[in-house]
Amino acid sequence: MSEDDKARGLTRRKFYKAEQEASFAEAHPHTTPQTQDPAYRLAFRDTDFLLREELRPVRFQLELLKAEMLLEEARIGSTLVVYGSARIPAPEAAEAALATATTPERRAVIERLVAKAPWYDEARQLARIATEAAVVENGMRQFVVCSGGGPSIMEAANRGAIEAGGETVGLNILLPHEQAPNAYVTPHLSFQFHYFALRKMHFLLRARAVAVFPGGFGTFDEFFELLTLIQTGKMKPIPILLYGADFWNRVINFRALAEEGVINAADLNLFTPVETAAEGWAVIRRFYELD
Repeated sequence: MSEDDKARGLTRRKFYKAEQEASFAEAHPHTTPQTQDPAYRLAFRDTDFLLREELRPVRFQLELLKAEMLLEEARIGSTLVVYGSARIPAPEAAEAALATATTPERRAVIERLVAKAPWYDEARQLARIATEAAVVENGMRQFVVCSGGGPSIMEAANRGAIEAGGETVGLNILLPHEQAPNAYVTPHLSFQFHYFALRKMHFLLRARAVAVFPGGFGTFDEFFELLTLIQTGKMKPIPILLYGADFWNRVINFRALAEEGVINAADLNLFTPVETAAEGWAVIRRFYELD
C-alpha cells in the first residue's frame, strides 16, 4: 500500500498531534516582532498565559487529569492511603533528633516525638504486608500504598512498599518551604500538586482503606474530611484505621462529641482503633472478605 493510500485510510488521523505541531514551531523559528511577542506562542506552551488568574479552572483540570491518567496507565485500581506526621523520626534517627535540642523545652518536645517512633515501624510494616499481598482484580493492582510523599510516617509507608518489592505513590504538595519527595516513592508515581483540594481528591478517589497515624493539622484535616464524606453519605464506607489510641484519646475527645449531640453515637464506628500493622490489615481483610 502506498503512502497516498495510507493517507486516504478512514481511520487515519487527519490532524497533527499537538507535540508534532510544537516541533514544527521549533524547526522553523522566525525572528520578527510578531513571532517574538508572547501573543504568538502556542497557548499550551505559554507558561505565562497558563499561570494567569483566569486560567485557574484549567489548572484545576490539569492537576486532576495528570495524576488520574498516569495512575490508570500504571494499572493502579485502588490504594491503601497512609496519613500521619511529617515530624516523627524513624527509630534509627531518634538519637540524631535528640541531639538537635537546644533548650530543655525543645528537648521535652523532641522526646515526645521520639516516643512515637514505633509508629514509623508500624506504618512501614503495614505497607509491606499490603504490598506482599499483591491483590489484583480485573487486571488492576489493588491496595497500592499511597502517602503524601514527604518524610516521617509518609516515608515509612513508601519505604515498606518498596522493601516488599512493590511500587508506591507519593502525592506531594508545593509549599513555601521546601518539601521534596522521600527517596522511597516510585519515580513515575511521584506527583506534585499546587492545590490542596486536588491533592486530597486524589488521596480518596482510589482509596479502599486509609490508615491514620498520629499527626498534626494536616493529618487532622485529611482525617476529618474523610470522616465527613462518609458521615454525610458523599462517600461509601471504607476501613479507616486509627493508629495510637493513647495519642488520639488525649488530643480529641470523640465520645464527648457524641455526648454533646454534635455527632451520632454511631459515628464513632466510622473508624477502627488499632495498634499494630497485622491488626490493621486484618480489619481490611475482613471488610473486603479477602482470602
